[in-house]
Amino acid sequence: MANPNRRTIKSRAAIAGHPLHPLMVHFPVAALMTLVACDLGYWYTADPFWLRVGLWLAGIGALGGWLASIAGTIDLVSVGQIRRLITGWSHAIVAVVMLSLASFNWLIRFNQPEMVLPWGIAISVITAGLVALAGWLGGQLVYEHAVGVEVEE
Repeated sequence: MANPNRRTIKSRAAIAGHPLHPLMVHFPVAALMTLVACDLGYWYTADPFWLRVGLWLAGIGALGGWLASIAGTIDLVSVGQIRRLITGWSHAIVAVVMLSLASFNWLIRFNQPEMVLPWGIAISVITAGLVALAGWLGGQLVYEHAVGVEVEE
C-alpha cells in the first residue's frame, strides 16, 4: 500500500534530476531474461549459434548490471533516506547475488561452453528469478517510497 505521507527521495547519481540507476538497468535485465530463452533454444536444437548468443547476452547482462550497480550503490550509501529503508538494502543484496551468479555464468560460457548444459541453463533460470525479485524490490522503492520521483503535494 502506498504511503500517503511520502516525500520525494532524490537520487544523488542523477543527471538533470533523472536518476541513473533505473535508466541503466534495462539492457542488463533484458539480456539476462532473454538468456533463459537462448539456453532453451540451445537445449532444444543443440545449434552452436545459441551458445554464441548466450555468451554475449551473459556478458552484456553481467557487465551492464555491474555498471548500473555503481549508480545504485552511490544512492544507497550517500542518501540517508534510502540507506534507512530495508527495501533498499534488500534490493542491493539480491542484486549483488544475482550479478555474482550472472558473472559466474558468463565465465562458464567463456571458458567452458560445453557446461551450458546443465549448469549454464540452471544458473540462467535462477538469475532470471533474482532479476524479477530485484525488479520488484526496485519497484517498491520507486512506487512506495518515491525514490527518484517527484511527488505532488
